[in-house]
Amino acid sequence: MNTLALLQQELGDLVDVSVAALEDARADCSGHAAVGRPLAVVHAETVAHVQATMRIASETRTPVVVRGAGTGLAGAANAGEGEIVLSTRRMTALREVRPEDLLAVVEPGILNADLNAQLAPYGVWWAPDPASRDISTVGGNIATGAGGLLCAKYGVVRDAVLGVDLVLADGRLLHLGHRSVKGVTGLDLTSLIIGSEGTLGVVVGATLKLRRLVPGDVCTVTATFPGVRAAAAASAAVTAAGLQPAIMELMDAASLAAVHALLHLPAPALGAAQLTIQTDGPAAVVEADTIAGILQAHEGVVTVSHDREEGERLLAIRRSMHPAMAALGTTLIEDVSVPRSAMPAMFDEISRIEQEFGLAIPTVAHAGDGNLHPNFLFDGPEAPDHVWAAADELFRAAIRLGGTLTGEHGIGVLKRRWLADELGDDQWQLQRQIAAVFDPLGILNPGKVFAPDA
Repeated sequence: MNTLALLQQELGDLVDVSVAALEDARADCSGHAAVGRPLAVVHAETVAHVQATMRIASETRTPVVVRGAGTGLAGAANAGEGEIVLSTRRMTALREVRPEDLLAVVEPGILNADLNAQLAPYGVWWAPDPASRDISTVGGNIATGAGGLLCAKYGVVRDAVLGVDLVLADGRLLHLGHRSVKGVTGLDLTSLIIGSEGTLGVVVGATLKLRRLVPGDVCTVTATFPGVRAAAAASAAVTAAGLQPAIMELMDAASLAAVHALLHLPAPALGAAQLTIQTDGPAAVVEADTIAGILQAHEGVVTVSHDREEGERLLAIRRSMHPAMAALGTTLIEDVSVPRSAMPAMFDEISRIEQEFGLAIPTVAHAGDGNLHPNFLFDGPEAPDHVWAAADELFRAAIRLGGTLTGEHGIGVLKRRWLADELGDDQWQLQRQIAAVFDPLGILNPGKVFAPDA
């Protein structure tokens, strides 16, 4: 009996072989699509469904690609010829909330924004806040180690997960981590799973570390600058002053103009860049006033709002970046991080690359943590060679400045060729060996993160 027949016998109608489902699973939001068409999509609804799928895949040595909402930006959840797509999107339960312990237990398919809507009546929230929070799953956040707008103050996904339930390639179920704040028993396998992009196992549950809802005011500071370098220098000055706003987002001139056009707002001044900063908590007003003074000292034209709703409207400009880029053409949305003090130098590098390759590279940044998102625009379904050559320059510049290839999108398919350049050969080989311990047959997301011919 072949793999598809075994899946259908075991899982019945959960096995989807419709052309629409198979085609959808080939691509994510990166614009990249896998070659060929997957074997089937399994819409798992329980842990047992995931285990059954993995047992069949292991027995038949069939590759498996785990998939959530398909909102990734590195091609890590794209499935190709002959692969099983294991979707956890229907596993959406909030199993347990313990506000007294500041933890919740969830299934992987729950959307980030839906989770916080359900947690709000308990007076708690989960801090990771990717720009795609309305459409991305918690399981996907964990798989990629997602970041977002609040990382500088409230941390990334790795800071907000106490444990995960993991199904191994052979179908065994492990419970990693703990429910206590402290716990150092053995190796920290939970942190190893976070950001592993589906190469070590299938996350079927997570114990999350929550926070109390932040009391006090929310203030929003917006400032326009004559250029992006001035804006980057101002954001670095805010950090250097010891201030820690909840959000500090930077938009260069091209990205700001594109979003204003999309939202039918008045066009910004030619060449103007913008910082949008939010402070929260009991000291929000004092912090906002202090930040405003720093920005004014760095050529910023500053406005301060104490109105929460107005603040969200201002942030909506930043959150509209992706659709604004999509309106301009096909976009390769990139993701590098550098030390915060190196942000002005990184923007200088982007300007150099634009001139050298004759490209416009609209860029936004989570300025509070040094994570930049340069956008390469082009025509057609696949990035042409000169775009990848420019991206190569960008990645190497970030590494030279003490940064990294990816702050939150992951490696997936699109960046695997540069992985060894950052890690070095010894660490790269060690990571491959660790993956082989979890998945000795090599059936979990093959070809992702590590190049298949290495």
